[in-house]
Amino acid sequence: MEDIIYNNEKIEYIIIRQRIKNVYIQIKEQEVVVKVPIRARRDEIRKLVKQKAKWIYENLEKQKNKKQKEGLYTQEEFIKIIEEELNALKEQTGLIPKKISIKQMKSAWGTCTIKKNISINQELIKYNKDVIRYVILHELCHLKYMNHQKEFWELLYKYMPNYKQIRQELKR
Repeated sequence: MEDIIYNNEKIEYIIIRQRIKNVYIQIKEQEVVVKVPIRARRDEIRKLVKQKAKWIYENLEKQKNKKQKEGLYTQEEFIKIIEEELNALKEQTGLIPKKISIKQMKSAWGTCTIKKNISINQELIKYNKDVIRYVILHELCHLKYMNHQKEFWELLYKYMPNYKQIRQELKR
């Protein structure tokens, strides 16, 4: 475990050496992981982490704030909101999943499988109805386009012209 000081706070990070060409910094669940090429020198790694200290610090703070955010609804209210939004969007778009489930996810707000099953992240209980609607619509659009290319975003825009503003809420 290595560390640096930024903004009068100690930031600890783990170095993982791999057969890669570039350096990658990942922040998951308040843990900073620096993946480096096998032959990377410790002083070079430290220098790079210091250069990226502001970005690392800001992202650690974002994660901390997301974790502390309280749920806006009871579980029953949350399920009802998802059902209502899903039904309205199915009618509006004609896009119908085979199955929808709510589960705890670490790195996505929602997922859509090739089998047309949609999962919604339980953490959305902490967000307003517009954000929940955005995630449901996003996943419904994947029923038609299983990628994030131009056509996907055009379809999303068709049903939610302000999606970019709403999406920003998930990044705070």
